[in-house]
Amino acid sequence: MQKNILVVEDQQDISNLITLNLQNAGFHVDQCSDGRQGFARALRGDYDAIVLDIMLPELDGLSVCQQLREQQIYTPILMLTAKKSEADRVLGLEVGADDYLTKPFSVLELQARVKALLRRVDMLNKQQHEDEGESLQFGDLAIFPQKRTVIVAGQSVNLTVKEFDLLVYLANFPGEVFSRDQLLNAVWGAQHSGYEHTVNSHINRLRAKLETDPAKPKYVLTVWGVGYKFYEH
Repeated sequence: MQKNILVVEDQQDISNLITLNLQNAGFHVDQCSDGRQGFARALRGDYDAIVLDIMLPELDGLSVCQQLREQQIYTPILMLTAKKSEADRVLGLEVGADDYLTKPFSVLELQARVKALLRRVDMLNKQQHEDEGESLQFGDLAIFPQKRTVIVAGQSVNLTVKEFDLLVYLANFPGEVFSRDQLLNAVWGAQHSGYEHTVNSHINRLRAKLETDPAKPKYVLTVWGVGYKFYEH
């Protein structure tokens, strides 16, 4: 089945270039040129991935991404930015983007990044289908991968996309210690090497949402000088 891609880019020449090359790769592509329109389409459209520029009129790309995640829209997002600072790239990952490209970029790399995002989603969906009905149980913490829901002491906990992905990855290997670099590669992808502090901030937010006392965590544990591990029975 043909995949549907939404391109949100206000520079028409760049939008047309992206669209043409994604169409050549076999995708159906819709375009829009401002953030508010892109947000509205992403909410109601059945898209498999979104290519989203940061600098947009009406509503910037970071806000679009953040608001989509708040609405529990988990469509994979490839962020485009003309900014080269580390802070801008990290911020994109922090608000829920799955990947990013800095302008100018190769159209071949664009195609490869979009295809990689879609493969990752397909693999996740296949795994969740195979594990349908199963949950991960740790004391009063219950994780339902196929539903992307988490229950702590009978209460639902709202996690961002990457917070959930990080939690599930750790929970699948209780007691096993992972470095920040290993977690970054597993959850965000190897192309984000060098942003290990993003893992730290997500761990801190997970603890704030899951733990009775985040300063004395029960589930997400620090192994000093090495990395992190998950609760072990």
